[in-house]
Amino acid sequence: MTRQAKICGLSTSETVQSAVHGGAAFLGLNFFDKSPRYVSPEDAARLAAVARRDGPRKPPAIVAITVDADDALIDRIVTALKPDFIQLHGKESPARARSISTRTGVNLIRALSVSDQGDIEAAVKWDGVVEHLLFDARPPQGSDLPGGTGARFDWTLLAGRRFQRPHFLAGGLDPWNVTEALRLSGAPLADVSSGVERGPGIKDGPLITAFLDAVRSQ
Repeated sequence: MTRQAKICGLSTSETVQSAVHGGAAFLGLNFFDKSPRYVSPEDAARLAAVARRDGPRKPPAIVAITVDADDALIDRIVTALKPDFIQLHGKESPARARSISTRTGVNLIRALSVSDQGDIEAAVKWDGVVEHLLFDARPPQGSDLPGGTGARFDWTLLAGRRFQRPHFLAGGLDPWNVTEALRLSGAPLADVSSGVERGPGIKDGPLITAFLDAVRSQ
């Protein structure tokens, strides 16, 4: 199985280039204003232009990360960025997801918080509704962020699981543990944010490269 990776929460052209040249299949740009990785739709469009200009023949897919965004913000993101995917990382329902998909014509990724087996079982209602499922660790109690906290869950909860489309493993991944995480979970796609940072929201080019190399070694 060929594993692929998504580098999430990019905010500078230099780290976008590190992700592109390192072979990332997906780049995530964050539109949640409480996140240290927040970028405006207009800044995100400039970052995406770097990826689309400097990337290989097939540039990485651009993912717009949203948290319970209203239609006005969704429209602004789609107009400015023209993303390949919209990631839903809040409390959106399947009905809301279908509404966004119909409104924009953009494929969706649904992030789901995981702490136990029941959370994996609950994903069945989303399988087939969205293009990809993304299993992330449930954030610590009291956190303002739905992801990117460095928390992790038991990766073996996903072992043997198959869904209609390839799924992402997220939550606490870094260049040193992603190989084991993918082996234990069997996930075909890896997602990282804080694990390739030298501070909150500050991506590190060499860490991005190391993470992508580790995923590719699978």
